[in-house]
Amino acid sequence: MAPLDEGDTSAGDAADLTSAWVNPAVPTPARIYSYLLGGKDYYAADQAAAEDVLRAVAHGRAIARANRRFVARAVQHMASRGIAQYIDLGTGFPASPAVHDMARTLIPDARVLYVDNDPVVTVHNRALLAGCPGIEAIQGDIREPHGIFTSAEFERLIDLGQPVGVLLAAVLHFIPPEDDPESAVRAVIKAVAPGSCVAVSHVSGDGTDPGVITALEEVYKMASAPAVFRTADQIRAFFDGLDLIPPGLADVRSWPGRRTAPAPHPALQVLAGVGRRPAPPSPG
Repeated sequence: MAPLDEGDTSAGDAADLTSAWVNPAVPTPARIYSYLLGGKDYYAADQAAAEDVLRAVAHGRAIARANRRFVARAVQHMASRGIAQYIDLGTGFPASPAVHDMARTLIPDARVLYVDNDPVVTVHNRALLAGCPGIEAIQGDIREPHGIFTSAEFERLIDLGQPVGVLLAAVLHFIPPEDDPESAVRAVIKAVAPGSCVAVSHVSGDGTDPGVITALEEVYKMASAPAVFRTADQIRAFFDGLDLIPPGLADVRSWPGRRTAPAPHPALQVLAGVGRRPAPPSPG
């Protein structure tokens, strides 16, 4: 597996479209994650940053894969309850199986809107999804949900009068407190219909070796977004207004209750959960 050449990307014709946006010297969370998952959408700087991650967290690749499995289980849970439309916020570079593939195993005409604030990611996704009915990719920022909700693609795909599956997998920990991700998530929860589900996975300072926290914070200081470790209570607060589905907030490797062997030391704790927006109380 070799990194991309400077100024090149793996999406073929998308390379020319994205060259003005690419700074190969600055790692990005999306490209680091692609490397950890065994993908090919990364540059030398991303590979170096990812190797620093792996020096701090020997099981970093396993954690990345576990996060992807959590996404699959969350989507399956939502689709099994009839949710036919999805918003993947902070989608990153394409990974297999894709969200629409997961959802369509149960609901063949499920619709998916992929959203990322990285223009290169968006161009890659648009190139790969071109011609797929019911699937769109847009550039948008979680911190500005109004811009996502008012996009033409959103209006074509998503009916806010019906339940929506919202995915926030391994993305909120790249938004610092001063950008107030809690308010953005509350705005999303307020906008979606009762019966909608929201899936979140997030690194936590609770249960993570302090040396690992320091090492990863240093790695992501050089990247396009910082690594933000939150407590379990702070992560649980993203589900305010939702009913957490059992087992609640859990280790990303085990949700919704599967047990795995303990991760080798030093530990990186990643917590995950799915919440459902309840129906409003009956009047009187």
